[in-house]
Amino acid sequence: MDIGSKNSYPAGKLSNFTGFKFIFDGVECASMEGLLQAFKYSNVEAQVITCGLVGYDAKRKGSGRNSYWQSRQTLWWKDTAYPRKSKLYQNLLNRAYNALYENEDFRKALADAGSAIFTHSMGRNNEKETVLTEREFCSRLQHLKDKGKLPDVFDTF
Repeated sequence: MDIGSKNSYPAGKLSNFTGFKFIFDGVECASMEGLLQAFKYSNVEAQVITCGLVGYDAKRKGSGRNSYWQSRQTLWWKDTAYPRKSKLYQNLLNRAYNALYENEDFRKALADAGSAIFTHSMGRNNEKETVLTEREFCSRLQHLKDKGKLPDVFDTF
C-alpha cells in the first residue's frame, strides 16, 4: 500500500500530512508533518508554532530550514540536538510515532490497512536529505500496525 496524502483511504489517511492531533512531550501537534518539520528548528518557540501546522503548510514552513539542518546533519527538539544518523534521533522518532499512535483515528486507519505492506514511493532514502526516510517511515507504520507501540529505545529501524 503506497502511503500518500492524495491516495484513497486508508493510504491517504496514513500520510504524515493528515491532521491527526496528538501530544508529544507536552507540545500539541496538529500532524506528524508539523512535528517532523519542527525538528529542523533549534528554537523551541519556532518548534511549537510548526507543530501546530498540517500538511503542505508544515512542509512549506520547514523547507526554509533544509539547508540549515542539512549542512549540520543535526535536528533539534526542546533544546536538545540530535545528530541525524544517531540512535538518539531514531529514539526520538519512535517516541513521536508512539505519541501519534495514541490518536484513535490514526489507529483505526492502521487497522483498516489490514494485511497491507507499506511503501512510500514519493519518499526519499538519503538520510542526509530528509528528516524521515521512506524506510524509517514505512517500518514504523508497519510495526505499529502489526505489533502496536514501538520500543522507546532504538531497535532495527
